Amino acid sequence: MKYLKEFAIILAVTCVGEVLKFLLPLPVPASIYGLVLMLVLLISGVVRLDAVQSTASFLIEIMPVMFIPAGVGLLTAWPSLRSVLLPVLVITVVTTFIVMAVTGKVTDFMIGRSKKHE
Repeated sequence: MKYLKEFAIILAVTCVGEVLKFLLPLPVPASIYGLVLMLVLLISGVVRLDAVQSTASFLIEIMPVMFIPAGVGLLTAWPSLRSVLLPVLVITVVTTFIVMAVTGKVTDFMIGRSKKHE
């Protein structure tokens, strides 16, 4: 029953994200609205971390399975992708390194900031 309650909370926040996407004319995916809303709820204490932690951990563990449909979609789109494969690969590699660098810098900043407060 605990997992069902946790999943219901996560699903409710996701649904509110979908509603926000429908109501707000911004080019932001509904999942981002849901993530930001969950972050605000966790920071404000409206939702406690232990109220969603077990189910959230499970969903993160099975996340790689969610990429299977995208991979199959790429395989079915191979004839269309073949002509633009090189630019797509270059963009993918470059943006991956940019994301890794920015994530590392932000993590270093946050760790340094938390050490200053201790």
